[in-house]
Amino acid sequence: MPDAIAIRPAQKSDAAELAILVDISSHGFASWFWYGAVLNGSKETAFEEGRSFMRSDTQPAAWQDASIAVVGEEIAGVIIGHPVLPSIREETAPHPVVEPILELQKMIVDHWFIDSLGVYRHHRGKGLGKRLLAHEIVRAGNRPVSLITESDNDTALGLYKSHGFAEVTRRQAVPLTADGKQHDWVLLTRSAA
Repeated sequence: MPDAIAIRPAQKSDAAELAILVDISSHGFASWFWYGAVLNGSKETAFEEGRSFMRSDTQPAAWQDASIAVVGEEIAGVIIGHPVLPSIREETAPHPVVEPILELQKMIVDHWFIDSLGVYRHHRGKGLGKRLLAHEIVRAGNRPVSLITESDNDTALGLYKSHGFAEVTRRQAVPLTADGKQHDWVLLTRSAA
């Protein structure tokens, strides 16, 4: 008999697991960004910074905005969503790599924003991504729901489009390294439920 699947709100004590799943969701972008804390000497590893971020009680996209999929007794996936507040219009990108993402986010003020959706590889193919996405759409209430993904992530694009998301626009990504992959950041939106 397959293990039961449950979705629950994240707890602050889940922060380390959240950091891993957010990094999986972002294909390593999060840990690259968090590594700045190692370079400035404030943390020993990127994941220490990620855990600290996820434990924040005030940062959007931290533990209080996360829902977790549990299979049996194991955390298997996460989705993180929150409203995009008007104050985002005043934000400046902390690094050129973030500029196109922030530009897209400034277009969706008052939308519900899905910041991350990640599932451990050994739990993929069980419908967890679909369940987490449906859960977050319900959480959004009567707001439009938006997200940003990579143009070459065909699996994610297929999942989102099958749930009523449509491409709004895209921006060319700034590669993380000189020989980094070229892709666009794609903004997808789903009308309010």
